Amino acid sequence: MRLLKQLGTVGGVAVVGRVAVGLVGGSWLLQLLVGAVAAVLTLLAYAWVVRRTEHREPVEVGLAGARSALGRGLGIGVLMFVAVILAITVAGGYRIDGWGSVTVALGVLGATLAAAAAEELVFRGVLFRIIEERAGTFGALLLTAAMFGALHLVNPEATLWGAIAITVEAGLMLGAAFVATRTLWLPIGLHIGWNFAQAGIFGTVVSGSDQSQGLLVGVTSGPVLLSGGAFGPEASLFSVLAGLTLTVVFLRMAARRGRLVPSRRHRAPAEQTVTV
Repeated sequence: MRLLKQLGTVGGVAVVGRVAVGLVGGSWLLQLLVGAVAAVLTLLAYAWVVRRTEHREPVEVGLAGARSALGRGLGIGVLMFVAVILAITVAGGYRIDGWGSVTVALGVLGATLAAAAAEELVFRGVLFRIIEERAGTFGALLLTAAMFGALHLVNPEATLWGAIAITVEAGLMLGAAFVATRTLWLPIGLHIGWNFAQAGIFGTVVSGSDQSQGLLVGVTSGPVLLSGGAFGPEASLFSVLAGLTLTVVFLRMAARRGRLVPSRRHRAPAEQTVTV
């Protein structure tokens, strides 16, 4: 029941926000403002429903340390994509055909804010946390990563390989970022930085969507495993390797900090021993 209430509340607000951003797509200023408002409202909806259903303060979206965690996430996300696009460029799979538009990039930023906040709150904030209570950290990582990848199959240029790549490089990496810090601000920042760098800066397709305009007019070409094809650079092996690398880094950090949660089945013997 708690899962359904949280999903219904956060998902409902997120869908309304996504629709609102789409309706003002013709105006970069409105898209930026509506996207930012949608992100904030989704965060508020998450905090409210967690308080109501779990009777606790939602510290994972608390303001303490939010600015630094969000900033680190933004920086890591942008740098991660810069490294990927440089690798693709060196391999001959990306070129710049000219300058795009600052205003279009700002409109992309608005859409990115709404989408990234919504997806992180639903997948890491609601699904991952609640599944982890029963299945443990690794079970929750695998399940939510697979669901996250499957979600991207509905995009216009979606491919099975693209969804698998998203599962590995984003689903696992963003979940691991949450586990390492136990704050949603880091994965939200990562998600925003990565997506905005793709479309808003380098002008490439994001996850098979039809939006690829930004500060630069970018063109990808070559084998799908190199450039990502119509799905965009996220389907490139370079992206998968980058995501896997960060996943390992975050999980090792989580292990050192004692933040890995065993499954309920593996917790039971220890709890019984303590009880005796």
